[in-house]
Amino acid sequence: MNLKKLRNEIDGIDKNIIRLLNSRTKITLEVAKVKNINKTSIYSPDRERDVLKKITQVNKGPLKNAALESIYREVMSAALSLEKSLFIAYLGPQASFSHLAALKRFGSQVDYTACNSIADVFLEIERDNADYGVVPIENSIEGAVTHTLDMLVDSDLKICAQVILDISHNLLASCPKEKIRKIYSNPQVFGQCRIWLQKNLPQAELVEVSSTTRAAQIAGGEKNSASISSLLAAKIYNLKILAQDIEDSPHNITRFFVIGKTDAKRTENDKTSILFSIKDKVGALHEMLLPFKKYRINLTKIESRPSKKKAWDYYFFVDLGGHIEESRVKKALGELESKCKFLKILGSYPLGE
Repeated sequence: MNLKKLRNEIDGIDKNIIRLLNSRTKITLEVAKVKNINKTSIYSPDRERDVLKKITQVNKGPLKNAALESIYREVMSAALSLEKSLFIAYLGPQASFSHLAALKRFGSQVDYTACNSIADVFLEIERDNADYGVVPIENSIEGAVTHTLDMLVDSDLKICAQVILDISHNLLASCPKEKIRKIYSNPQVFGQCRIWLQKNLPQAELVEVSSTTRAAQIAGGEKNSASISSLLAAKIYNLKILAQDIEDSPHNITRFFVIGKTDAKRTENDKTSILFSIKDKVGALHEMLLPFKKYRINLTKIESRPSKKKAWDYYFFVDLGGHIEESRVKKALGELESKCKFLKILGSYPLGE
């Protein structure tokens, strides 16, 4: 079989793919009309998870599941952009890890708004300037993002999805590696790349800035300077990638929440996040956790934060397996509410990743 014939076959397949994609999109737009009549949210994380699960189940290769998921993410993103002008707020600036997490969840075809702070992300949604927001909640090395936890206490917004992002640090510059005199990045990133920097660029001055994106901006305009930033920052600020994945630990993962005004529907694999405060007495926390043991509910995370309203008063943030619509979860939370001072359901959402 010659090259021309093979390429003609590819062209024929491409025509069928385009026809089928447009057919799929037309049906998606009909679904949007039904949702509009029923006044339900255009974005459905439960359905999104279901679609991605099904395509991996039927995939026989040679394409890897991760590649197919990326393709379908853009297919769904394009459909969302036709259904409604969807605005996503994220903790900026552009090319930040929150931006990367937002792109991973919503694709490139929706509209994005970079915010200066986590509080601003919440405000954009509360004021209806954005439909959803993406904020960091915890890092596998640095721990919980306390500002996000504090915002969840008073906000009426719901957690409707989560995004798990592998954090990759990269050396970017417009000059050769041997000419680098200064490296810009934020303090946490320098800490996570310490061994690599000492081994490869011990003579370079490390300059701390507010974000990895700001680092790329500076490096792009300063002679003999580099930044440790994301690959997206290299593209945006026209920098060369001199070294990839320079972090000392290969297990650097950040979890992000997608927040909005609507609840996510139940799937086969969900997580629920709650917060509660307890009465000041011996054994109070142990008593709060007993309903979860009684109904055999797995707790995957528990984090305490001072309430900021009363000295030595604490909120406890808990992630538990299951959806709020499940009977056993309802029963456990009902018993918890009768024992604690305050209980708030932050949201149930597909476990997904």
